[in-house]
Amino acid sequence: MATVPATRPRQPLALTLGGLFLALVCPEAVVLLASELHRAHLGLATQEGIFWALTILILLYVSLVEKRPFSSIGLRKLGWRTLVWGVVSAIVIAFGIGVVYGISARVFHQSLNAHAMAQMMGHPWGVRLMLVLRAAIFEEVLYRGYAIERLSELTGSRFAAGAISWIVFTLAHLSYWGVASLVVAGFGGLALTVLYLWRRDLPCNMLAHFLTDGAGFLLH
Repeated sequence: MATVPATRPRQPLALTLGGLFLALVCPEAVVLLASELHRAHLGLATQEGIFWALTILILLYVSLVEKRPFSSIGLRKLGWRTLVWGVVSAIVIAFGIGVVYGISARVFHQSLNAHAMAQMMGHPWGVRLMLVLRAAIFEEVLYRGYAIERLSELTGSRFAAGAISWIVFTLAHLSYWGVASLVVAGFGGLALTVLYLWRRDLPCNMLAHFLTDGAGFLLH
């Protein structure tokens, strides 16, 4: 179990709430506006640019506004444990998603949004690579590193923080991928949340996330 400091620096409530707004509310707003961006012929590049901008913004927020180190959101140096646990976790998550989704599809007769899947797989491999890389970095920084750490300070419970960030992460996939995505994103998000609570190693989470998504979107 990764060690967690016994005491954490307190910061004004407004700073924490402002950061959580950026991390948990703004991403879904971008997804909901995606159709409007498409109609305005701004498309994928603009949407991805906004996601990267949000990632940079939250890092600047931590450093310049909160005046805290990046270690306060789980960013730390790479080590062999980061690589090993990232790979092992990806294997477990990918296998688990396959099993859970297979059972769900048979029992509830739900399948992933075919249009969204075709749209994703219709992109050139290099574009899909960038999408998977962005998701691994963006989602882990906002939903795991920042959200869990600041919600932990706000609620006094890492369990509650993990549960809240997991629920928001899962629901964020609903508008684009459909109801069946709740099973896939829900299981994957739960596993990544547990991994972060255990290791408190954001690069490890990023690696596991990248390899898991890569198995689904890059090996075809």
